[in-house]
Amino acid sequence: MKILVRNLERSVTEAELRELFLPFGEVEACAVVLDQATGKSKGFGFVEMPHGRDAVKAIKGLNTLRVKGIGIRVKAATE
Repeated sequence: MKILVRNLERSVTEAELRELFLPFGEVEACAVVLDQATGKSKGFGFVEMPHGRDAVKAIKGLNTLRVKGIGIRVKAATE
């Protein structure tokens, strides 16, 4: 299941994003979206988890969690 993570503090790395989700299960892929011109984070990213049940637990467990002082928003991504 692909998960959208919004409202990320701009300094959050892909490794840090992955670490947030690992307690909930296997993470297949993780990406912080970067601005092509500046190479800096756009403040959102995507995480892919192979097991839907783990993904749902992660969404419920992480939505509104404060990361580096900012409450993140986590939901299933629509493609």
